[in-house]
Amino acid sequence: MRKRSVLGVTIAAAAMSAFVHSSRLTGAEESGRIALSGQVRSIEDGPMEGVVVSAKQDGSTVTTSVVSDEQGRYGFPSTKVAPGRYAIRIRAVGYELEGPKAVDVGADKTATTDFTLRKAKNIVGQLTDAEWLASIPGTENQKKQLLGCTNCHTLERTLRSTHDAEEFMGVLERMASYANQSFPLHPQMRVSAPNLTRRFGAGTDDLAKYLASINLSSSPTWSYPLKTLPRPTGASTRVIITEYDLPRKTIEPHDVIVDLAGTVWFSNFGEQFLGRLDPKTAKVTEYPVPLVRPGFPTGMLDLETDQEGNLWLSMMYQGGIARFDKRTETFKTWTVPPEFTNEETQQSMVGPQHWEVDGKVWLNDAGGATGVYRMEMATGKFEKWAPYKDAPPGPHSVYGVYADSKNNLFFLDFGGENVGKIDAKSGTVTLFPTPTPRSRPRRGRMDAQDRLWFGEFYGGKIGMFDTKTEKFQEWPVPTPHTAPYDVVLDKNGEVWGA
Repeated sequence: MRKRSVLGVTIAAAAMSAFVHSSRLTGAEESGRIALSGQVRSIEDGPMEGVVVSAKQDGSTVTTSVVSDEQGRYGFPSTKVAPGRYAIRIRAVGYELEGPKAVDVGADKTATTDFTLRKAKNIVGQLTDAEWLASIPGTENQKKQLLGCTNCHTLERTLRSTHDAEEFMGVLERMASYANQSFPLHPQMRVSAPNLTRRFGAGTDDLAKYLASINLSSSPTWSYPLKTLPRPTGASTRVIITEYDLPRKTIEPHDVIVDLAGTVWFSNFGEQFLGRLDPKTAKVTEYPVPLVRPGFPTGMLDLETDQEGNLWLSMMYQGGIARFDKRTETFKTWTVPPEFTNEETQQSMVGPQHWEVDGKVWLNDAGGATGVYRMEMATGKFEKWAPYKDAPPGPHSVYGVYADSKNNLFFLDFGGENVGKIDAKSGTVTLFPTPTPRSRPRRGRMDAQDRLWFGEFYGGKIGMFDTKTEKFQEWPVPTPHTAPYDVVLDKNGEVWGA
């Protein structure tokens, strides 16, 4: 896991919704008629700020959410909530909805309903992964290792387990056998043998011991208090969130973009489909993507656009990239040559942003043959770079790849701490280390000024690299353990992250 407001995607939420569209309340929305309003309060605390109130009309696939202000007041504008009966749910860690849990909204006047919350008897199922990481004992390096677990499931699953250290070694080996695109509803096996060091880093024995020390293997309850993060306050409560259900719970919406016509497109991380959503009607259309490597895990990751408005997909273990022509609704695929592939080949990223400059497209290999490729569109010829062959020793990988206005490539070293450049004309590779050591820059976007904005997954920061001055800026994110994955600068000059 991108609208201008923002579209955020998490694999954990994929079974429920395509994406969350979060937009700040504008003056027009504030001055428009309110269809449903009231106050959120609890017996213990009175009016409550920062409670997410969600409403879903009977028979609808769309859920709309707002957040209560400092007086506990909430309001749904009539542009978002039509007349009808709505199921209500809330999100406020440590609390549950006492009632009512359904409301009727009329056509001509505001429906007023106050909600009462009660203290939850058990908050375990409410905790986010960031809250689990804040709660468990351990060093920051130990906790950061667990971020890999959250690719497929929540930490609750791990910490509720009763495995001892020896049993965890078997669990880790089994986890390493699953492809990246797996999650509990749709597991997929790797073709290659499990590689615990590659999946979990060095010291797997130590990781197994650590996991056994923080789960329920030696006690029916955790030995540490469960910590929660504060609810939103102030400007953070001025938001409307819209979620769209997808047709199947196995759809894993990974990247989501909005084209100039306002149509929403998303890559399916676990299945061979490109998705299209009309936000006006909530209709979802799926386009089957050709299967290139039968027997290998299915699903796509990166979804990008070029200057012509075509959509490009990185095909992960299918070993190549695909372009979707929206006009003809057809795909063209290119596969990485056999001499560059193995059982770990993984095209997770594609950089077609400015292929029109020289007729060449960039892509990566985040698998066993870590590197960068450039493909000539006219001939399908591939060139390859091994950008870390002369770099200092240490873990390195190539993840996000982004072309500037001259089709020079800039890539992010998710294994280490570098922003890399490959000069389009000379082929020269240059590495620029981020100011924060071991920041693990992951994904981002190149803006119109050729500045690369990116998330520092381990650094807990948003970074910006000015490709012209070759200077960095960094901004720490306010909430610990949230692992910035991807960021984008919007047309208003605001940076959104996931």
